[in-house]
Amino acid sequence: MRMPTLFISDLHLDVARPHILDAFDRFIVGEAMRANALYILGDLFEAWIGDDTDDEAGRRFITGMKPLRDARIPCFFIHGNRDFLLGEDYARRAGLTLLPDPAVITIGGRRTLLMHGDTLCTDDVAYQRFRALSHTPAWQRSFLSRPRDEREAFARQARAESRRYTTDVGNAALMDVSEVAVQAAMRAHGCLRLIHGHTHRPATHRFDLDGQPAERIVLGDWYEQESWLAV
Repeated sequence: MRMPTLFISDLHLDVARPHILDAFDRFIVGEAMRANALYILGDLFEAWIGDDTDDEAGRRFITGMKPLRDARIPCFFIHGNRDFLLGEDYARRAGLTLLPDPAVITIGGRRTLLMHGDTLCTDDVAYQRFRALSHTPAWQRSFLSRPRDEREAFARQARAESRRYTTDVGNAALMDVSEVAVQAAMRAHGCLRLIHGHTHRPATHRFDLDGQPAERIVLGDWYEQESWLAV
């Protein structure tokens, strides 16, 4: 029997949501142990303020991933907008291989484009401006050099602002992807299949791209239930 490749995103692991931590543990010892590989496409954690912090959800994740590490099932990770500061040190301890965003893999002979998805939301100009700044080496060095309590305060404020922003009905369209950006990314990487998360709007979108059938698969979040894609 052929083993599937699994894709998940937007778990937002946090000790304040123990049911998601429990669901992830079940997923690892269940579906993931029967997989060829696991890809995590960002926002694994609710927030990540540096590998040097003693994060309880981070410790729980390392423990939960042990069966996969023992079975030598590879796990790949693309940063999300909540955990883009997750570094090589933590990835090594957890058993994750870091991938760039975007990344192209081949499954069954088919080129597949993987992204977190936030860069596709080009109508959200304010977010894209902050993303560009926060992904510079200078910004990250400066942030990671701050005391832990300052970084935690920054993360709390950012989450509060995000909640206010996402509950504003007027921002709903801004937080979805731009079809122009989607097609540009797929053309740039020569892919007719795109898998991403971020928007929390799980669906499979089929469309025509330059005369060829294409598809965009959006992964679901884990707030209410486990959600994964098996290819």
